[in-house]
Amino acid sequence: MSSGVDTPVRRTPTGAALGVLRTMRPRQWVKNVLVGAAPLSAGLLFHVDVVVTTALAFVSFCLAASAVYLLNDTLDVEADRAHPTKRNRPIAAGVVPVPAAGATAVLLAVASLAVAWAASWQLTVLMTVYLVVQVGYCVRLKHEPVLDIAIVASGFLLRAIAGGVASGIPLSQWFLLVTAFGSLFMVAGKRYSEMKLAEAAGGTTRASLLRYSQSYLRFVWSLAASVMVTAYALWAFEIREGDSATVSAGGSTWSAISIVPFVLAVLRYAVDVDGGRAGAPEDIALRDRVLQVVALAWVASFALGVYLPLA
Repeated sequence: MSSGVDTPVRRTPTGAALGVLRTMRPRQWVKNVLVGAAPLSAGLLFHVDVVVTTALAFVSFCLAASAVYLLNDTLDVEADRAHPTKRNRPIAAGVVPVPAAGATAVLLAVASLAVAWAASWQLTVLMTVYLVVQVGYCVRLKHEPVLDIAIVASGFLLRAIAGGVASGIPLSQWFLLVTAFGSLFMVAGKRYSEMKLAEAAGGTTRASLLRYSQSYLRFVWSLAASVMVTAYALWAFEIREGDSATVSAGGSTWSAISIVPFVLAVLRYAVDVDGGRAGAPEDIALRDRVLQVVALAWVASFALGVYLPLA
């Protein structure tokens, strides 16, 4: 019969290393492909120098995001140990010592800035802003309604901006509007799904969710989707002017055609949001085959609109 006392976890160097890797959340690195958005939109994605700087931006964000995950789990270790599922996280379970996790987070953050510096000083500034904002989020701001949504959305926006900053590509107002409100749409949808799941389970997982309502979150992601689609359509119908090396080149037949799969992808994702299945956006992207097909159709028509401007 159990004595009611938890059995101490036996730590090993290999187990700790694997625990650190798990806490770094490598599966989440898929979000960092957003750094390719600006080079793709400018028609410069396949230029050798742009490929190099974009790759550096990708690696920098992978390191920075992993540092933030380690910091977050270190700060939340006591709360995670009282949670039915989060207590199995490596730090909460005692597999990874708290001091080791904190030290690794610092090393990853420094490595991220070093990689960013190899691309450009502007990217280093952007990564510094990202890290400072995310530290504020981990320490306090994740418990503040509205601010938590804005900060998480800013992470996606900064990823999209990073590709342009690293390669010196000017960013148009349309690009910034679509990425900003697209980020808000995803994050508000994620919170909406979390609330529906939490209510179904009879509890909540985030302090900030206590001050939200489903109607409010539905309003936010509906508003964000409306602005995003409108801004994208304005870009697609824009008369092409100036140099192609800027993220503002719309106005072709393919650009206009790309509106259809873009809207379909938004509507398909909204089905998952409304059904409470958007708690992990990366899981939807990897699981929903219809969404994948629609997204590929959009990428193809979008790329044709950028790289075949006379079509």
